[in-house]
Amino acid sequence: MRFPARPAQAPPKLPEWDPAWSRIVEARTPDGPHSFHVLDTLEVLRGEGLEPSGTILALHGNPTWSYLWRHLAQATVDIARSGGRVWRLIAPDQLDMGFSERLSHESLPTPHGAEVRRMSQRITDFDAVVTPLLAEVAGSAAPNAGTAPNDGATSVDHPIVTIGHDWGGVLSLGWASRNTDLVSASISLNTAVHQPEDAPIPAPLRATLAGPMLPTATVVTDGFLRVTMSLGDLDPEIKDAFRSPYDNASLRHGIGGFVADIPVDENHPSYSELQRVGADIAANEHPALLVWGPKDPVFLERYLRDLRQRLPQADVHRFELGSHLVSEDYDVAGVVTDWLETQFPAGVAGSNADNVQSPDAAPPARGVTAILDARHDDESIASVDFAQNPAQQITWRHLWHVTTSIAGGLLELGVRPGDRVSMLVPPGNNLTAALYACLKIGAVSVVADAGLGPKGMTRATTSADPQWIIGELPGLGLARAFNWPGRRISVSSLGPVQSKLLKVETSLTALSRTTHHAQLPTPAATDDAAILFTSGSTGPAKGVRYTHGDISALAAVLTRVFDVHEGTGLVAGFPPFALLGPAIGATSVTPDMSVTKPKTLTASAISDAIIAGHSTMVFASPAAYKNVAATASDLDEEQKAACARVELVLSAGAPVPLELMDSIAEVFPNASIHSPYGMTEGLLLTDIDRAGVAAADATANLGVCVGRPIDGVELALAPIDGSGASADVLERDVDAQGHLGEFVVSAAHIKSGYDNLWATTAASARDDLDGRTWHRTNDIGHIDAEGRVWLEGRLQHVVTTPRGPVGPGGLEALIDSDEQVSRSSIVGIGPAGTQSLVAVLDAEGTELSPGLAPLDLTARLRELVADTVGHDLTAVLIAPTFPTDIRHNSKIDRSRLATWADHVLSGGSVRTKV
Repeated sequence: MRFPARPAQAPPKLPEWDPAWSRIVEARTPDGPHSFHVLDTLEVLRGEGLEPSGTILALHGNPTWSYLWRHLAQATVDIARSGGRVWRLIAPDQLDMGFSERLSHESLPTPHGAEVRRMSQRITDFDAVVTPLLAEVAGSAAPNAGTAPNDGATSVDHPIVTIGHDWGGVLSLGWASRNTDLVSASISLNTAVHQPEDAPIPAPLRATLAGPMLPTATVVTDGFLRVTMSLGDLDPEIKDAFRSPYDNASLRHGIGGFVADIPVDENHPSYSELQRVGADIAANEHPALLVWGPKDPVFLERYLRDLRQRLPQADVHRFELGSHLVSEDYDVAGVVTDWLETQFPAGVAGSNADNVQSPDAAPPARGVTAILDARHDDESIASVDFAQNPAQQITWRHLWHVTTSIAGGLLELGVRPGDRVSMLVPPGNNLTAALYACLKIGAVSVVADAGLGPKGMTRATTSADPQWIIGELPGLGLARAFNWPGRRISVSSLGPVQSKLLKVETSLTALSRTTHHAQLPTPAATDDAAILFTSGSTGPAKGVRYTHGDISALAAVLTRVFDVHEGTGLVAGFPPFALLGPAIGATSVTPDMSVTKPKTLTASAISDAIIAGHSTMVFASPAAYKNVAATASDLDEEQKAACARVELVLSAGAPVPLELMDSIAEVFPNASIHSPYGMTEGLLLTDIDRAGVAAADATANLGVCVGRPIDGVELALAPIDGSGASADVLERDVDAQGHLGEFVVSAAHIKSGYDNLWATTAASARDDLDGRTWHRTNDIGHIDAEGRVWLEGRLQHVVTTPRGPVGPGGLEALIDSDEQVSRSSIVGIGPAGTQSLVAVLDAEGTELSPGLAPLDLTARLRELVADTVGHDLTAVLIAPTFPTDIRHNSKIDRSRLATWADHVLSGGSVRTKV
């Protein structure tokens, strides 16, 4: 089959494509001159009177073309027009690809065929086309392209950044790593540098590379092209635009050639070149950003892991639900331009990469384990675990001995400071021992909620990419079934068959017999200590990074604000605080309950835990307390007396209504009852007691009052506009009173960042006020004249009505006051800015039937809302179930309810499950 040559040409009219971006460039390569179609924004910029102060060199992969970079082109032009740095984007179509020149070929491509354009040639092609284009701005003559990568003859006085995707990613990284005197930073989307010898080639590529399938799937038919276009949620016209350069077999030889050039083994012609490129990349110390779509069936997690090892300095941002065409799924252009702004701020010439000063060495962080170490001879009780049968008590001396032995055993096994250790162990003594052993050697504990389910746990674990897993049998079984990363350690010793099946190397029991090391590593306060995953109630669970300093600060908050000190007995039905006990010196008691089902905590279980720990303090979630109050009649006299000795009751995870507080007070008659507000990113931020809730309920404020900021917490508000977005300018004190806004907090004990979510971290900490580090909570509400905080929902759940933004939580609290309503959710239906308010009520525990609410109830709620806030309630629906998070069993997924309500109001059936 003969494939005729064809010169480069401009694309036809395409959606989201500016024809002014297109140019044809003649470039000299080792095998002669060739014509390239290039996306170049220079003409558009100069047409606006703008001269580039930065250049981005972009390279597509297979079977895409420079159309892949249209969003980045538009974003950079828009930023330049608005006064930001003027980034010029240069994105050539590779030869035989896109609208660049088609070479003449006499046969179909095969892996060892002579007519395949090899990796080394493509790197040289890239150099040949971009070098003269760089010289246009540099004002110097282009070097004699066509022999080797850039020889330094082009002098550009502004930052040059490369970006690539798919096989264009490794090619652009390779070129950048051979031109480090010219390139300031590199960015890559899903790509691969190394194919492990012991890992199979990803299934889609393996099928395509199989014998005659390669030319059939890639050239003779458009199968490979169609499959690639299915790896993303693309509109039909966008798919057609991507396919437009490849209308027939004579235009698709490059697609097959690119696949044929994948070096699957050491006998492949491009294998040695890929090894050289990999070594070059590993030697590149310039700033880097890796943007990843984890659902990619070709570029799997192992390839990201390899890239991170080669580029340890790289920032990473994962779009957890993104696939191969991640830039089509999400706003990658926004992430890239935001990252570039942090690296190369507008108005600062050149690269800042060489001017970054190394911070002074951080102080050691023995604070987290200092109390445990100091009590190494103490025979009093440190922890009681009712998850064991019978309940297991351990002394401070025993806990110190076990954690020190396990720490030494982990070191001998190969665990190193900074290694990540996934904890698949339920709260209790085993988890405490494993966690504090890791803290002692600077290993980073990864904790994900079992309530996330297998899919959610898999997503969280692969995101954190642990080197080690410590688990009980259920967790190890999941790790084996879903192929989670990490070498395996069981809690208890297993037999040879189970160990082999679960790939377990040793156990905590065996490690606890290790002879104590004379000296253990000393982590610094700024070193990561833990990755704690959120509940996943409003999207994929995020890993929250806590340093040793953060955990020490959190322990100090408990000591300072709630008088938790050495000798305090603490019953922790809320797992995070059971783990803080040894850091504070408190005796921690884990009650008999299911972590994934807070409602399983009974009054008898909590009273038995109080008795065992001589406890004066209880911590649990509202869902747990609700069942404790419901089962209080089962208590005997000894248990009632134990509950009467409790001095402080704390509830976390969700606000506690006064009715529930009153019920709790009947169980713990002498306790001060508090409901601190916080989140995984900042576990304690505000506090309110029972009297405070009663006082707040007597006001006309809407929402749920969570009190005032605790000592050490600063609070600000970012007002919400008509589009539902929160402002960039923060309001404090009197200025913020009464406004609906997003709460922004600053405290020593808030998170240090999100794991592998560079853009999310940057967005949450973007505020600059008083020189402090701030965190955008995503929680919305208002501050009243007394300085109290009122929660009204989540930022993504704001309803944008024609009369302005509405926080759903305020109206929900109002509707919940009706005697027929057990729980409600306010959702918005319709286009943004003109949304209608719809109330969705929970049918569970009521006599209401799913579907439209009874007319009398609807009329009553409409009148209540109209009279109180002046808003119209369009409809009232009864949902068969309410989707909530597992951890607290209280955070309502309003997005799912909105989808269900829209379905019902559009004439759809009332499904039995939301």
